[in-house]
Amino acid sequence: MSSRQTSSPVGADGSMPPLVAAPAAVHGGHGGIAADLRAIKVVWSRELIRFSRDRTRIVTALLQPALFLFVLGTGLSSLANASTGGVDLRTFMFPGALGMTVLFTAVFSAGSIVWDREFGFLREMLVAPVSRTSIVLGKCFGGATVSTLQGLLVLALAGLVGVPYSPALLLILVAECALLAFALTAFGVMVAARMEQFQSFMAVVQAVVFPLFFLSGALYPLRGLPTWLQVITQFNPLTYAIDPMRRAVFDHIDASPVAREALNTGVHWWGWRVPTLLELAVVACAGVGMMLLAVANFRRAE
Repeated sequence: MSSRQTSSPVGADGSMPPLVAAPAAVHGGHGGIAADLRAIKVVWSRELIRFSRDRTRIVTALLQPALFLFVLGTGLSSLANASTGGVDLRTFMFPGALGMTVLFTAVFSAGSIVWDREFGFLREMLVAPVSRTSIVLGKCFGGATVSTLQGLLVLALAGLVGVPYSPALLLILVAECALLAFALTAFGVMVAARMEQFQSFMAVVQAVVFPLFFLSGALYPLRGLPTWLQVITQFNPLTYAIDPMRRAVFDHIDASPVAREALNTGVHWWGWRVPTLLELAVVACAGVGMMLLAVANFRRAE
């Protein structure tokens, strides 16, 4: 009875080489619109879950606006009463404190992308059968929702600084906070998408966030600044979000013409005061532009 023999490579010493399986390529593919919508919902829900479980983050995010309003604002009020037309300086600073809360919460919420990359979770998301655009959208919507919720906590302090609890005013401020939160989260995602280490992300964010805040008119009127400083503030997207909030506040308080002239100066282009809708359009366009850049960065990410 004959046996069939198969030939196999044999080493010079007569030993058999180890069998090595060829590496299989992993492709994310695309699961269609339904899968993308589900991915957006999942990423958005994950951001909300992380926010709800981190109570320390919620409390500490309130610390900075409280310090600005009740410590810095109270201290400066004793110096600026003569030039504010009878309006409490803390009332003027309230939109700035609200914008500061949204700014820090939105940008730092995008830092979770860097943590996900360091721990390998981001790679699992990138190889999923969904478009990377859906991941960016989920991150932007999630961060915007978290930041808006954090802003609601600051809105609860409005009555303590002379801002009325008017339903119309509160709705306007919430809507403007949501738009600003989306734009700032898109900025954070754009930066975080190319960062390999969280320390690098923090260094870049701190180098950008504080100039954005201090050059937005959050703490002082824009009129009367040196020309070069006014030009810089007009290129700051945060400026076009703080001013509509301040306009809404001054529309709902009893302020003299002198106070409005001194504190509610607005943003001007060549002597023309920019209307609220145009300011909000600037914020929206900046947010969409940064989101598109974030998508481009994600498509190159590994």
